Amino acid sequence: MERLKICMVSDFFHPGLGGVEMHIYQLSECLIQRGHKVIVLTHKRGQRQGVRYMRNGLKVYYLPFLPFHDNCTLPTFLSFFPLIRKVLLREAVDIVHGHQATSNLAHECILHARTMGYHTIYTDHSLFGFADAACIHVNKLLKFFLTNVEHCVCVSHTNRENLVLRAALNPINVSVIPNAVDTRRFQPDASQRSKKPWVTVVVVSRLTYRKGVNLLVGAVPEICRRHQHVRWLIGGSGPKQLLLDEMIERENLHDRVELLGAVPHEDVRKVLVRGHIFLNTSLTEAFCIAIVEAAACGLMVVSTNVGGVPEVLPPHMTKLAAPRVDAVVEALEDALLSLPPPEAAQSVHEEVEKMYSWQDVAERTERVYREVVLKPSIPLRERFLRFLRVGPVSGKLFILLVALDTLLCWFLDWWQPREEVEMAWDSPAWRPFEVLSHVAQMKGEAWTSTLHPVSVWQDERKTFQSVDTRKNDHTAFLDSYMSTPAITQVSDSLFPCVD
Repeated sequence: MERLKICMVSDFFHPGLGGVEMHIYQLSECLIQRGHKVIVLTHKRGQRQGVRYMRNGLKVYYLPFLPFHDNCTLPTFLSFFPLIRKVLLREAVDIVHGHQATSNLAHECILHARTMGYHTIYTDHSLFGFADAACIHVNKLLKFFLTNVEHCVCVSHTNRENLVLRAALNPINVSVIPNAVDTRRFQPDASQRSKKPWVTVVVVSRLTYRKGVNLLVGAVPEICRRHQHVRWLIGGSGPKQLLLDEMIERENLHDRVELLGAVPHEDVRKVLVRGHIFLNTSLTEAFCIAIVEAAACGLMVVSTNVGGVPEVLPPHMTKLAAPRVDAVVEALEDALLSLPPPEAAQSVHEEVEKMYSWQDVAERTERVYREVVLKPSIPLRERFLRFLRVGPVSGKLFILLVALDTLLCWFLDWWQPREEVEMAWDSPAWRPFEVLSHVAQMKGEAWTSTLHPVSVWQDERKTFQSVDTRKNDHTAFLDSYMSTPAITQVSDSLFPCVD
């Protein structure tokens, strides 16, 4: 089948940690394995700026845009257009895929991509309300930006209903493709659990209001009073951590509650396998990846019954509770009385492995891509008229904004015609691991992950130099890798078109 060139766009990406970041990374990697080309656009993070390569050849553009609030870029509507246009033309993309309602970069890139004639898709990862001022403004802007989108993807059926209502979308144009978990990284290990009679309850979450820290603060001392054999292991950081510190001090639970602080994603499994029960107290969730990871490690899951959580796991794996302290305590007591034997952890892991797979998510997403690329382009007049549905006043303002965006696009096409933009190097057969393996063989070394770890380019402590646009991308990648003292030569046969 035809190879697609896909551009993922979001303000939320590596090295940030979260469900959106993990979704984009895993989906991109699986699409590359299926033979497609994938690039990621995001804003710079600290010294991480320019073009970087991650595992499996995933190319990431860290654009020189500063985050404004909550790691999102400042809305400018038009000022990002020249640079985004250059990247899209240079990579010759077919589809622009934006992620997350609060990502300004994703929405602006979708707007500009539609003006340039590219196909656009949007994936929603969160639930929003309809009553408070912040949600009203987000929903109005989302309704405007999604007028440009040809198809939307949601991570749960609850998320789909929420998005259709918020953005006034046709349900036919909204699909449900859930998140997934790489179960190979979340193997159960009952030997790491505390010995009887102790039972460990694990919490791994951002310590924010939305994650229900207030419920956690109320449930911990109550469970400790009723069950003297229960310990707590809490990982995560955030503005609500002070509430936990105060609770531990007030209730004198220093020997029963262990705070781990921020836990890197690669260490989450080490924390999970130490527990018997996983507790999630979120007040809103479109799809909770954390409970799937916990179930894959063989833990009994107790969670608040909110959003798309009831859709994620079958009843025998999870206990659901209303988002109240007394209900959470009751569900925890029920889980303590019905803990499965340690031998059942492996069977639970195998069941989760059958339910969730990133390869399946990539295959279903690819079907959406195939349908979208077959859709005809929309005439400019019809595109303008579609914005009238956004509102009697705001619709006219948005039409003016799109008209300015179109005029800027025409000006840029005249100032620098599309055919004059230098194309990025594109090879469907290139794999960075093959490069490192070949270099190791030339030095007379065997290729091992110990000699040449993935962190050579994946870890933020060993990042590549920014790519010089005057070179081919693979040349800049090679120059950066060659700068390490251990590498002294490389064969031109790897890259027959190296300048």
